[in-house]
Amino acid sequence: MSYILVLAPLLAASIVAAVLALRRDRRRWGALAIAAAIVLALTIVFDSLMIAADLFRYDDGKLLGPRVGLAPVEDLGYALIAVLLAAAIWTLLPSRVARGRDGAPAAPASEATDA
Repeated sequence: MSYILVLAPLLAASIVAAVLALRRDRRRWGALAIAAAIVLALTIVFDSLMIAADLFRYDDGKLLGPRVGLAPVEDLGYALIAVLLAAAIWTLLPSRVARGRDGAPAAPASEATDA
């Protein structure tokens, strides 16, 4: 089994999760793109350093072949999955601002000012 067969369903699921979670807020797509660029750049740098230090090796028969630095392109897919899922989970979690100090939902601003 090649690494791409493990990567493809996970990447597809994370893309769907991110699209569903972020579909209403266009501003978050820009933030997601910046975060993805940073994580992918760090993945390339640190994967290349770890491969150069011979900390681990890949079975070349299971790789697609292309590399960025010393890192195989599959490693970039795993980093992208992490960014997409983190963004989706962060978006779907309830906001801390929307809760009161005791953890209960806070009253809407219009009700709070009427008192």
